[in-house]
Amino acid sequence: MKEKVRKWLLDLLAAADQIESFVDGMTFGSYVEDAKTQRAVEMDFLIIGETLIRIRDADLSVLNKVSHHNDIIGFRNILAHGYDQIDDRVVWNAVTRYLPVLKKEVLQLTV
Repeated sequence: MKEKVRKWLLDLLAAADQIESFVDGMTFGSYVEDAKTQRAVEMDFLIIGETLIRIRDADLSVLNKVSHHNDIIGFRNILAHGYDQIDDRVVWNAVTRYLPVLKKEVLQLTV
């Protein structure tokens, strides 16, 4: 694996860890009421999506080991370009359901 791809995978993990720390102890209701946390989480999902785009351009074989990479990149595009279309339920679902899977897969790629 190229060193820059490995670095990007570590950047992705750092963003995922930050998301988890931002929402630690929160419920969906408290998340909806906390605009700062919403923006912080959305920013880190932007970083995750952008990182996957860079990996795609550098080494498609690595990207293909990340399930739902197309969905994650699409989610990044909505966050970046469709600010008025962001659904807090979708973001919360990404945090609670899909982020742990993503982290597990990326961790396996970095060992």
